Amino acid sequence: MKNKQIVLTGGGTAGHVMVNLAIIPILKQAGWSIDYIGSKQGIERELIEQVNDVTYHPISTGKLRRYLSIENIKDPFKVLNGIIQTLSILRKCKPQVIFSKGGFVSVPVLIAARLRGIPAVIHESDITPGLANKIAVPFAKKVLTTFPETLEYLPEEKASWIGAVVRPELFEGDRKSGLRFANLTERKPVIMIMGGSAGAQRINQAVRDQLDQLTQTHQIIHICGKGNLDPTIKKFGYQQFEYVNEELPDLLAATDLVISRAGANAIFEFLALNKPMLLIPLSRQASRGDQILNAEAFEKQGYAHVLFEEDLSADHFLEKVNDLIESADEMKENMANYKRQDATECVIEEIYKLAD
Repeated sequence: MKNKQIVLTGGGTAGHVMVNLAIIPILKQAGWSIDYIGSKQGIERELIEQVNDVTYHPISTGKLRRYLSIENIKDPFKVLNGIIQTLSILRKCKPQVIFSKGGFVSVPVLIAARLRGIPAVIHESDITPGLANKIAVPFAKKVLTTFPETLEYLPEEKASWIGAVVRPELFEGDRKSGLRFANLTERKPVIMIMGGSAGAQRINQAVRDQLDQLTQTHQIIHICGKGNLDPTIKKFGYQQFEYVNEELPDLLAATDLVISRAGANAIFEFLALNKPMLLIPLSRQASRGDQILNAEAFEKQGYAHVLFEEDLSADHFLEKVNDLIESADEMKENMANYKRQDATECVIEEIYKLAD
């Protein structure tokens, strides 16, 4: 295929970008020209603009809310403007195919792709499709899923289960480098605590309330989100970061146990790395409940324990951490039986099929 051109899209959270970051090196090596359409101020812009040889195009986009807001009146016009902007971008880029990871920014892109007659493939990470992907599915040729259960919610003729796309660099981390970066030692095991790209105030507070107890037996890597560092805490064996990117593989290699939100991309990465988990999903008040379903599915398989945010207190948090420590070996045995296929290769194959 000559002049291979692709447009990637997806944003709103880091999870909506990570699969794109996993396939970009493969596409670049195969000679594809890559453009990325995202929002003007989303985390996708921050992450993608660091990648060489990928052209980023910001567009106008609304936010798909499930609650009453005056902004809901403005958003259809923002989406319409985003469609018009995307049509112009697609005219110039002339891609053979679009790959979408979801998020509200993908909606105008998928609509514009259909108007231009460009085939699109969507990747859905969660058990149930998000609102953006529900809107975008009719405009796509193919939908790929991480959970097999997701197929129940999608048109049979265009949906396929492929499993989780995991960034290959996560398998290349070095434990000693991670410990050195976090100023930790080999003498105690390490718990990594992360609340997603935006952080999680209640998780952060529970960790800090129980820091004396936690650091008696473990060292802590705390990825607490932008603006959530606490400079008053100076404790050996506790290291906090707002956000980690390049050093994440090394930090994960240094990690023995994980406490995390339950975004699908993240938890499947922990599963691939055999990291026992305590999952604290976003509540239904703060989300559509997708993380709850993800967490419950992992708990059912024996890969994780779950602590619902409604039940999160300092004492209950410590109790669940102790349960995780006691169950870690059993979880690793369960994880060893997980049958993982090369989902990244499946994505690339689908892109080539649609581009032909």
